[in-house]
Amino acid sequence: MMVLAILKKYFNAMPDKEDEENTIKAISNGVSFHGANLWVLVFAIFIASLGLNVNSTAVIIGAMLISPLMGPIIGMGLSVGINDFELLKRSLKNYLVATIISVLTATLYFLLTPLDEAQSELLARTSPTLYDVLIALCGGAAGIVALATKGKGNVLPGVAIATALMPPLCTAGFGIATGNVFYFLGAFYLFFINTVFIALATYIGVRMLKFKTKEFVDPNRQKKVKKYIIIIVIVTMIPSGFMTYNIVKTSVFKSNVSKFVKEQLYNSGTRIISYETNQDSLTLRVVAVGQELSDSTIKKAEQKMLDYNIGQYKLQVIQGSESTAVMMLNNKLSNINSTNANYSELVREGTLKISELQKELDTYTKYDAMTPSVAKEIKFLFKDIEDVSLSKANVVTTDSLKSRYYTLAVIGLKPKKNITEQDRKKITDWLKARLETDSLELIVKRK
Repeated sequence: MMVLAILKKYFNAMPDKEDEENTIKAISNGVSFHGANLWVLVFAIFIASLGLNVNSTAVIIGAMLISPLMGPIIGMGLSVGINDFELLKRSLKNYLVATIISVLTATLYFLLTPLDEAQSELLARTSPTLYDVLIALCGGAAGIVALATKGKGNVLPGVAIATALMPPLCTAGFGIATGNVFYFLGAFYLFFINTVFIALATYIGVRMLKFKTKEFVDPNRQKKVKKYIIIIVIVTMIPSGFMTYNIVKTSVFKSNVSKFVKEQLYNSGTRIISYETNQDSLTLRVVAVGQELSDSTIKKAEQKMLDYNIGQYKLQVIQGSESTAVMMLNNKLSNINSTNANYSELVREGTLKISELQKELDTYTKYDAMTPSVAKEIKFLFKDIEDVSLSKANVVTTDSLKSRYYTLAVIGLKPKKNITEQDRKKITDWLKARLETDSLELIVKRK
């Protein structure tokens, strides 16, 4: 009795309880979706969709923090807890509005985005389990305790992240945009789980904190509402419980197989390189190399399979020449991949070399191709020029320190009469601009 009294003293939340009217008013104000609140929801959906699209956990968390979706869900739990059916109707109405707008916004985003691949963050919201039920239940309980007591702290942002209401709605929108019914149903079911159990936890919290209830005019109606709540909770839990059972069953089976192979087939001179199970033929296939396992060892191990709850499977050990063939095949595949990589590198290097040679060739043929047009232009601008020739020259200069290599554009002119230095400078400047080079030698044949 003394221990119970001590526990009650520490866990009693009633002394920290906020004024009921203030709590109910705060929750009621957070139920409505219109104006700025609705815009915040739309932007939060876009942010969450972007986060799922680029597989960014940080962005998804940011969207959950600014999302106002918790309001109507907690409002539903509170309204049932205090028998306020006007608040319940308002919460349901705003919950439906918020859900529809969220799914439509996410669908619009995923219809417009060029990235249509399902990333791991998105796929994680398509298979709800019983663990999601527990998360939503604990999150909702933490939420109502924080709202109804004085020391709120950082609880509500944490609840928003833990229960993750936004990502499932975005994933449902992705399912509609891509025509994937299973993504839509799985994600929407996860959102429904969160809704039901956050509301249920709120209801339980309200009753434990002894909020005053409104009297029903019709007691039978009150019984019906409570019965409906129980039915909804049970129906919601059944599919998630089934999914959780399958996940746990698969995990335990894989653990048993791994434990069996490690404990029964590993020897000092034997190395297990792979093992896999085939559910169609009920076969556990093990590939071993090194010292061969004896028939008696394999038979003994097969008899031990019952102890690991995999007795329905037949053990098939591949070793000796068979395992060598498997290893050789793996090595060949590895060599093929390596050879393909080498060929790719050679092709890439060859392409770069061809590109460089092509550039070098272009520099040699560039002036030959330009000669007719440049000759025509220079004769038009400078009337005394008769003939024009363009070519490229490679020049090497050597001084006491080092040699310098560069290319030079050589232009030969044959004028009708001797040209002045002023005209020569004009022609040189024009040619530099026309040929886009500063390395230029002008040769004029004098009359």
